[in-house]
Amino acid sequence: MTMTKKLFSALALTGALVLSGPGYISTAAAQAPVTVGGAPMFADKNIVENAVNSADHTTLVAAVQAADLVETLQSPGPFTVFAPTNAAFDKLPDGTVASLLEPDMKDALTTVLTYHVVPGRLTAQDLMNQIRSNGGAYTMTTAAGKPITARMNDNRIVIIDESNGGATVTIGDVLQSNGVIHVVDSVLLPRM
Repeated sequence: MTMTKKLFSALALTGALVLSGPGYISTAAAQAPVTVGGAPMFADKNIVENAVNSADHTTLVAAVQAADLVETLQSPGPFTVFAPTNAAFDKLPDGTVASLLEPDMKDALTTVLTYHVVPGRLTAQDLMNQIRSNGGAYTMTTAAGKPITARMNDNRIVIIDESNGGATVTIGDVLQSNGVIHVVDSVLLPRM
């Protein structure tokens, strides 16, 4: 048996490679999509393409659209997004979301939304490693130019905003073609 035939036989027997898109990936690297808000989040789609399908993120999607950030979040990035759920927005004082969606509040809305975005791709493991190697707290600069800090609370990652409010990562590592989403249970608020 030739070397080529041996190689193809081994691949066929082990199922080591599967065809995916324009090239090959190993099945070990291929994962079933994470489900968020009742919809699968596909790693080959960008942040916006996935977020619009999540029933838990309709408020966030509406806010991203109102702030004209759709094109930015569809760009190559990469971005790490801490994505508040509808329930997280519901925790804000009555009228806050409606007020932020008003056209004359676009700058404030943009600041709040970009405060949830960190340039680069940080997985949950990356965040935990940084927290450990930085003495229990890892401060990041957001796309809004303001800091947020990641800490551990038991086995969960918590993101602390400038007002010392905390958002717990409830679903981590929702991989995207242009970054990663970590679903959080509260809205992060920068100093305005």
